[in-house]
Amino acid sequence: MRLKGLLLIVALVHLLSAASAQTARETREQFLARTKWWREAKFGMFIHWGIYAVPADCTDLHGNKGIAEWYMSNKQMQVKDYEKFAAQFNPVKFDARKWVKTAKDAGMKYIVITSKHHDGFCMFDSKLTDYCITKATPFKRDPMKELAAECRRQGIKLGFYYSIMDWHHPDYLPRRPWEQNVRPAAGADLNRYIEYMKGQLRELLTNYGPIAILWFDGGWEHSAEELHSREVNEMIRSIQPQIIINDRNHLPEDHATPEQTIPAGAMPGGRLWETCMTINDTWGYAKNDTNWKPAEDLIRKLCDIASKGGNFLLNVGPTAEGEFPPEIVQRLAAIGRWMKVNGESIYGTTQSPFRKLPFDGRCTVKGNYLYLHVFKWPDEGLKLLGLETPVVEAHALNTRQKLSVQRSSTPDGPVISISKPKALDPAATVIRLKLAAPPVVSQQAFAIQPDSSGVISLRARDAQIHGETARYEEGGGRDNIGFWTNPRDYVTWLCRVPRSGRYKVEVTYACPPQNAGSRYSVGVEGGPTISGVVGATGSWTDFRTETIGELSLTPGRHTIAVRIISMPQGAAMNLREVRLTPLG
Repeated sequence: MRLKGLLLIVALVHLLSAASAQTARETREQFLARTKWWREAKFGMFIHWGIYAVPADCTDLHGNKGIAEWYMSNKQMQVKDYEKFAAQFNPVKFDARKWVKTAKDAGMKYIVITSKHHDGFCMFDSKLTDYCITKATPFKRDPMKELAAECRRQGIKLGFYYSIMDWHHPDYLPRRPWEQNVRPAAGADLNRYIEYMKGQLRELLTNYGPIAILWFDGGWEHSAEELHSREVNEMIRSIQPQIIINDRNHLPEDHATPEQTIPAGAMPGGRLWETCMTINDTWGYAKNDTNWKPAEDLIRKLCDIASKGGNFLLNVGPTAEGEFPPEIVQRLAAIGRWMKVNGESIYGTTQSPFRKLPFDGRCTVKGNYLYLHVFKWPDEGLKLLGLETPVVEAHALNTRQKLSVQRSSTPDGPVISISKPKALDPAATVIRLKLAAPPVVSQQAFAIQPDSSGVISLRARDAQIHGETARYEEGGGRDNIGFWTNPRDYVTWLCRVPRSGRYKVEVTYACPPQNAGSRYSVGVEGGPTISGVVGATGSWTDFRTETIGELSLTPGRHTIAVRIISMPQGAAMNLREVRLTPLG
């Protein structure tokens, strides 16, 4: 598992729009019906299991920490030397019933397991190679067959991960740098490898009953055309019409797959997405990786993802003996206990209607119910701003205690105050609000206020993003609106201007030389605007601040917008902040 090379591929970012999410042969309604179970499930188990569990080592040749399933690459091994691990792989403690029950007890609704990872070893019975668990190991059994039967018995959906990249197959290209002299590429044929891949996908999709998900990975070394991705995906859907396919063979398909990160907000245009994440730092089992995330942190991550409309695919790396590590079992059990009490606040919910919350926590919605996930109860009491819909009643899910609700009015909109329950959950106390109707939230309550000097800071994290590609990014030097590749996308802020006058307009952005040159406007919706030109700052993370002019503003609430006038080089900029400073 490792996601590479997507950020700068402008064409791919365009493909990720919601307009492309459904297949060409289905309506939006059919797409929603096909993906309904997945959108409601919210929580799944990822399993990375293979012969890399034998060495169970996540370090490279220099002792630097990596990820265990990349052992062959980390140690720069030759194929024949890595193959020896197959003969040592004998997971006699594997118990499909126990695995599925562990997932189910944790509150997970589906499982995605590696049928073949980048090392090329097949964890299923394939007639197309001897390099598989039923032929190359002393175990001889097909764990995918046993898992498929057990998932059906326990009511859990099953999906297969399949790596496009294959370091073992003689026709897969390119060769690794350290093996080029030992295993030359002469005679290799990628198209022949694609036929092998298609044959294996047919096996996976015809020999194991209904398969809910096909989860591609390792496609970054080739284009969609080289991988015959459209042809492959059409074949998959011809065999399993209801299947859900991810976006990792360079076609958007059904959902996006952020890895080891949680987006700052919902995907543009309602795009479906699923964060996949490890419980420690590696996907495959590694005896030398003990950096386990606490259960409390994982529960909060689940709340965060659900509040943004996403799914959480949480990884398990079983041992070579076929067992889940005890540290993982303990954490999954703790999540399961929380989900047993609070699962209704996760399953079948949609994203929060609030742009921000005045407390440390998250919010989800289901019909006429709001669920508040309170991570830390605020000292000043729990309040909600801007909720226009009347609250009928409030309860704490952990004790079913009924809570009092008070409503007051302010110039910025309604404020709801909720009493503190007798017992708090250390991970997340969930408050269920029953409303008189689906929630309606006034954005007036979220108007940005000037600081004590009258300066109005319009930051990326507070922007409302309109369109199909632009989205907020954070981490890795980013705190900005990026992926801005559609000139029709724009961003707005609602702010309060304290007094009339002229305001200096400063814009902080980043843009590499090859994408510079876009013209943009900053101004009041329906009022005065000024324009600027995006210059080259060095890279997408080299930010600079420019003064582009002055705006005359009147007192009161205004919507400030940044719009693209022209975009000659395929992307606008990474926008961090617009600052309005009063003059005189």
